[in-house]
Amino acid sequence: QVQLVESGGGSVQAGGSLRLSCAASGYTYSSNCRGWFRQAPGKEREAVAVIHTDDRRTYYTTSVKGRFTISQDNAKNTVYLQMNSLKPEDTAMYYCAAEGGSVWYWGCLFGFYWGQGTQVTVSS
Repeated sequence: QVQLVESGGGSVQAGGSLRLSCAASGYTYSSNCRGWFRQAPGKEREAVAVIHTDDRRTYYTTSVKGRFTISQDNAKNTVYLQMNSLKPEDTAMYYCAAEGGSVWYWGCLFGFYWGQGTQVTVSS
């Protein structure tokens, strides 16, 4: 059973930084993708960033390009999301995802495996 555990959320002022971590375990298949998604109150969940773990290609939603960086540590089976220059509109619950599902995001299928979420709140 795939388990994803996020950490690193919190409250910051606009312009601040946070780093989210997602540790994975329980894979019985070769996963080539990991992703970060977010959901703000009253809005649909959106993809924020995806990394192809085999060649480290990364993709970002337009609103976070240049501010967020997704990266991986294969030895720890952990993916990170470094978030800089945070804005109030980045406030949301952030979820880590592992490959597996029925919806395509930048060459990867997601939808089956999610972490419990970590809250990010940015005040103006």
